[in-house]
Formats: sequence, structure tokens, C-alpha cells
Amino acid sequence: MPRLRASACATILVLGAFAVLLSGGSGKSEPAPAIPARTFAFTYQVRVPASTAAGASYLWLPVPQSDSFQEIRDLRMESTAANRLTRDPEYGNRMVLFTPSAAQAAAGYEVQLRFTVTRREHRVELRGGGPRQVAASSDALLRRYLQADKLVPLDGVIAALSREQTAGAATPLEKARRVYDYVIATMRYDKSGEGWGRGDAIWACTAKRGNCTDFHSLFIGMMRAAGIPARFEIGFPIPGDKSEGEIPGYHCWAEFYLEGVGWVPVDASEAWKTPAKKEYFFGAHDANRVFFTFGRDLRLSPEQKGDPLNYFIYPYAEAGGQPVRNLQTRFAFRDFPAPSAAAAGR
Repeated sequence: MPRLRASACATILVLGAFAVLLSGGSGKSEPAPAIPARTFAFTYQVRVPASTAAGASYLWLPVPQSDSFQEIRDLRMESTAANRLTRDPEYGNRMVLFTPSAAQAAAGYEVQLRFTVTRREHRVELRGGGPRQVAASSDALLRRYLQADKLVPLDGVIAALSREQTAGAATPLEKARRVYDYVIATMRYDKSGEGWGRGDAIWACTAKRGNCTDFHSLFIGMMRAAGIPARFEIGFPIPGDKSEGEIPGYHCWAEFYLEGVGWVPVDASEAWKTPAKKEYFFGAHDANRVFFTFGRDLRLSPEQKGDPLNYFIYPYAEAGGQPVRNLQTRFAFRDFPAPSAAAAGR
């Protein structure tokens, strides 16, 4: 959702990619179709409970990024605790670090992150003749997106499954489609019981169910095992049938890298839930989402004392070098109405 993000992974849309269509020999060009977009305000609230731990207290929140498909404006951090923006050293994800005083930590405190976002559809035409992207991406990050994560190994059953499903495929694009089809045909979106939501590719492969994290851990593992860079992205879903309300939790998706094309969007779990859009979600992310961070096994900035984060979308806090439990969160959005035709014509 190709990208011109603040990280080293960037993609540049070739301006000449859209063909000029001549009408009736008049020399007039038809306007390019409007890209679906959505503008909304987003609120991210956290309540940190009172702590009696000795030592310094810290709170990290992920911060959304602007790129070719997402424009973040009016970003505001609201809290009595001191704060500053930082970036993680591996992926370049933005975050805000809150450093409460001893009195604030002992009493508990609240923070709010507010911003406005315009989200545009990210769509790559993969069937020839359409617009292409020229990708300028960091070699170091491309190498990282070919490596294993803690819960996404690239050997054993994942490697065997990848070889089996991509056997005979002539191109990376064909391999990617084989993996996508396999994940959708084999997995089931099911959040019952335990084990789901961790993005454990082996568990997903065995249980054949889970949420978006599990779908995309299996997809990314099989892609990387096939030698195709693939990356994990996480944010929040914005309901397509509502104009405001609370959001119960995150949504994640994936992209894979093709030479000469760039980063190609995929959303296997949404394709499973909406079979009529299976073709669409191989090469597209709709505008009903907001992107926050890349990657797995994240070290924050400054680095946390605890283990690397499996993924980074919810707040993480430490007091006296130990993780703080029972953080209370609330996420909400409110659409801005689209401009009227009369207003647009002024």
C-alpha cells in the first residue's frame, strides 16, 4: 500500500505509465480514472496503569507513515508526559517515545495520538499493458525480506511446501500466484480457540486456520523460501460500511517484490473472506485501511529491555526494565465527507 516511505524501501511511479487515449482523432486526451480514496480522522488512545516499579518508565507508540498511497496530516501527541519522535534502526518505522516522570508513572497516565489521513487505493496491474512502477529499493532491506523471522522459518515444512506449490512455475509472478492461491484454498479465517494471531507460519501450516497475521505469515514464509522478497505490513481496518466508530483491532497484509515492477500488494485474508474479490486482492489494497509499520521481531528506539516485538501496532511500555501489563486502548475513526460536485467545481 510501490511506496515512497520514510524507510529505505521506496518506489517511484513512472509518470508516463498511463497511456494517452485519443478520441475521434481530435487530439484530446481522456482523463485518467480517479483513484479510489478516503479521508478520515483517527484517534489512538492509551491508558497506562499506575506502577510501583522502581526505575525509569517508557511507553512506545507506533506512528503512521506517509507514502505514495497514504498522506498523514495534523499529527498530534497529547499527554502530560514528555515525548519525542524516533525511528527503529532496521525498518525505519516511526514511533513516539513517552517518558513520564516518577509521579506520573506512579499515578498512571493517558496519551492520545491524533491525525488525519487520506488513504488511496494501491493497485498494480499485473496482466500486461497497464502502469508499471520502477522500484528503487535498499539492497539491505531486500535481503532482510528474504530472511527468516522468529515465527516464520524458511526451512523444513515451509521450504518443502514452497517447493511443492511453485514447482514448474516459470516466473516469480507465477510463483507468487501459486502461493497466494494455495494459502487462500488451504487456510480458513477462524479466530476460535487458541494459537491464532501470533503469525506463526508453522502453526498456520498445521492448523490451516487463523487471522490475517497467520494467513500472511504463511504467504510470506513460502514466498521468501521461493527466493522472492516479501514484507509484512500492519495497521488498522476502516469499515467500508460506516462513516465513524470504534475499531476493535488491527489488520495486516503483505507485499512482494518484482524486478521492474516494485512492491506488489496482496491481502490473502480479505480475499478469503470475500471470494468475489480474490482477483482484486492479488495486486491491490483498497482504501479502507491505514498503514502503521513494517516487519516482525522489532527492536524499538531507544531499544526496549524486553524481547523484540512480534509486530508493532499496539502500545508497548516498560517500567524498571520490565514490560507493563494491562494497557488500556481505544481506536476510533471519523470520515470527512467527500467534497460536493459544486464545491469541487469552484
